[in-house]
Amino acid sequence: MASDTRDRILDALERLLLDVGLAQVTLEAVAAAAGVSKGGLLYHFPSKEALFASMVRRLGDRSDRQLADAVARGSSVSEIYLQYPDANSADEIALYRSMLAAMRSADGQHDEVQQAVGDVMRSWDDGLLSEIDDPVQAEIVRLVGDGIYLAALLGLPRADPNLHRRVVDRLLGTESAPDADAT
Repeated sequence: MASDTRDRILDALERLLLDVGLAQVTLEAVAAAAGVSKGGLLYHFPSKEALFASMVRRLGDRSDRQLADAVARGSSVSEIYLQYPDANSADEIALYRSMLAAMRSADGQHDEVQQAVGDVMRSWDDGLLSEIDDPVQAEIVRLVGDGIYLAALLGLPRADPNLHRRVVDRLLGTESAPDADAT
C-alpha cells in the first residue's frame, strides 16, 4: 500500500512538472494532486529534494528494467540505445514522460537531484562498454543515442529510417560494403 501511495505521489510530481513547470511545483501542490495530505507526502519523502531524487531514481529503475527486458529478448545494448523510442508503447510513453519531468527537475540547485539525473543518463554506460571494446566508440554511441532520445522527447522530426539504419550500422561496424552499382 505504501508503494502505491509513493507511486501516486511521484506520478503527481511528474504531471505537475510537465503541466506547470518546476517553478510552480510545491509540496502542497504535489500532495493535493496525489490526493494525500502534506504530512502524508512528508512521511514518504522528507524533503522536496528527496521527492525529486526519488522520482529520478524511479526513472532509472524503469530504464534498467526496459534494458534488461530487451537484452533478455536478444537485443544488444547498443542497438537498443540507438533505436527510436516506440511512441506506441505505454511503457515507452511512461518512460518519456518520466525522463522529461526529470530533466525539468534538474535545476542545478539540488545536488541529490542533479546526481540522480546524471546517474540515469549514464546508467547504460556499463552495458555499452561490455559490448564495445573501444571506450571512445562506446561514448560516441552513447552521445548519438542521447541525441536520438532528446530529439524524440522534444518532438523533433525523425531522420529518414534508411539513413538512421545506415548511421547505426556505421557506428556499430555492421554496415555492408557499398554496392558497386550505387556509385
